[in-house]
Amino acid sequence: MTAIRLLLVDDDPLVRAGLSFMLGGADDVEIVGEAADGGEVEALVDRTHPDVVLMDIRMPTVDGLTATERLRARKEAPQVVVLTTFHADEQVLRALRAGAAGFVLKDTPPAEILAAVRRVAAGDPVLSPAVTRQLMQHAVGTAADTRRTRARERMAALNDREREVAVAVGRGLSNAEIAAGLFMSVATVKTHVSRILAKLDLNNRVQIALLAYDAGLLEEDQKDH
Repeated sequence: MTAIRLLLVDDDPLVRAGLSFMLGGADDVEIVGEAADGGEVEALVDRTHPDVVLMDIRMPTVDGLTATERLRARKEAPQVVVLTTFHADEQVLRALRAGAAGFVLKDTPPAEILAAVRRVAAGDPVLSPAVTRQLMQHAVGTAADTRRTRARERMAALNDREREVAVAVGRGLSNAEIAAGLFMSVATVKTHVSRILAKLDLNNRVQIALLAYDAGLLEEDQKDH
């Protein structure tokens, strides 16, 4: 089994040491590097080729948000999991919009952080439906009219079936749940999700959910039900 190559980014050396001790002991995880600031990340990624970057948001010189945006704009970018002390704030939302696959709290039990790293390495987001809903509620106060207009323009590229799938993703449903609700196979759902990502130039399901929310599609869906 190939180990997951993990890069740790946090300005607190004690946090890095703790994460390295907790996560490096797993048979399927290899800590390939550590960085104390977001400005060090790109060079370290070029040198160590991580599969996943565990990224602190608040750092003194280049913060994790900027570092995430820079990383996810690159080809062959590693997955990013944001490390934060807050369940939902504007910086977390911006990191997710930039392409982070999810976030974990700094006080999360080690086993759950390890599980999050494994899920992201396997291509799955690490936001539960409950956390997704919490983020959407937080976004109410941050989504401007211009964002809604832009989101609606982008969503117009989808056909009706893809829009239905996008809304279901926004509601935090799994592929199996979407398949059951829309009377299609799981394989077909996966195909639709892949097409949505390609058409909208998105990185992951979290970005689909946020875009569907910004466009007002989740509100419309609630009214219909």
